[in-house]
Amino acid sequence: MAKILPRVLPWLPSAKDDSDQLTRVLGREDTPALLAMLDKDPVSNIFLRAQVDQHGTAAPDGFARILAPSDPAQLVNACWVGANIVPTPMAPSLAQIYARRAMATRQRFASVFGPSEAVMAMEPILARGSQQIFDVRPNQPLLVMDDLSPVEPSPTLRPATIDDFDAVLPASAAMFEEELGYSPLSSGGGYYRSRVRQMLRNGHTFIDVDQYGEIIFKADLGTVTSHATQIQGVWINPRYRGQSLAANYMAAVVNHALTFAPVVSLYVNDYNEPALRTYERVGFRQIGTFATILF
Repeated sequence: MAKILPRVLPWLPSAKDDSDQLTRVLGREDTPALLAMLDKDPVSNIFLRAQVDQHGTAAPDGFARILAPSDPAQLVNACWVGANIVPTPMAPSLAQIYARRAMATRQRFASVFGPSEAVMAMEPILARGSQQIFDVRPNQPLLVMDDLSPVEPSPTLRPATIDDFDAVLPASAAMFEEELGYSPLSSGGGYYRSRVRQMLRNGHTFIDVDQYGEIIFKADLGTVTSHATQIQGVWINPRYRGQSLAANYMAAVVNHALTFAPVVSLYVNDYNEPALRTYERVGFRQIGTFATILF
């Protein structure tokens, strides 16, 4: 009788997979070394740095974890594995090791984002998993500024407050839906609403409104550390598009962001040519390329 071999699910490591030997989960004792590594590239590593700041340790609360090489003396890269997968800059071969380790957790992920070389190396590994990839954006210029814009900033842009929640939420949801093709509020949106509220409380959302209280422009500092900020959620009300407002608003956002940290960053889809032209005019310069995988 033929021997029946056990079925191996495609998202589980094979018998030859050594990702668990080559990587480890960081603990509290690794925090100083991790911070030193992240701060060598504060723009590319801003997400992980913000997470360590939030949790106060390299061992975050909850189900998320930070993976790194198994040898503590070689902590030269790392990978966040939580609701998202976020690698630091690293060689493609190392990124694939992290991808296999992430898949072995059987978690569901919303996205993968970070330096393009690492993210795109993960894509063929993740494509064999249980989740279907919804979209891949391989070329997202990573832009920075470290000085005030030469463009005259809009004088009416201001930090939004929690009192602006009812106006900001639909604007934020509209931006999200334009970017991803579905509303973040379609299934209740509890997490998304909480996220919007938290940015308002932190003073990380900037808006301008018209005489009727309707938002004309909105942008967020989606991630903030003492070394850098990252602008996200840029949106102009469709009724005000085509009026050459974006550059002045973005110049004002940059000026506000520079009060939080000495470097302002963002990344943008390469096919968004109007946005790229605006950012160049404002004074942003490209220092790298990000990529995003959406599930």
